[in-house]
This record gives sequence, C-alpha cells and structure tokens, in this order.
Amino acid sequence: MSLLSTIVLAAAEAKAPLFFPAWVFPMIAFLVFVTLGFVVYSFRDVANRHSHKTGHSPASGHTTDH
Repeated sequence: MSLLSTIVLAAAEAKAPLFFPAWVFPMIAFLVFVTLGFVVYSFRDVANRHSHKTGHSPASGHTTDH
C-alpha cells in the first residue's frame, strides 16, 4: 500500500464515541486535582497540633541523655 492510501483508510475509519463531551475530561482532572489539594491542605500542621503527645517528656523513650 502506498502512504496516501494508508492515510485515506485511516481517515475513513469510524471513530469511537466518547462517554462525555470533550470538555468534561479536563474538568474531571481539575476536580481531582482540587480534591487532592484540599486533602493535603487539611493535614497541614498536624504534627504541631499533637505536640503534647510527642513532647519532651522522658516517658516517650526519646531522650537526649547519652
């Protein structure tokens, strides 16, 4: 087959229909990105909120005395 006939056959093939319109796919990606960003943002400063549990008490097992 020549290159021209290959191009014509490829152009004539039926394309598979999409489940959604084309603009929906970037919107889904954007919403996933925003959701994951919100999850990461919600865990900010978690270590400082619970510093009383991991404070400098000798009961924690991590002392600087060697």
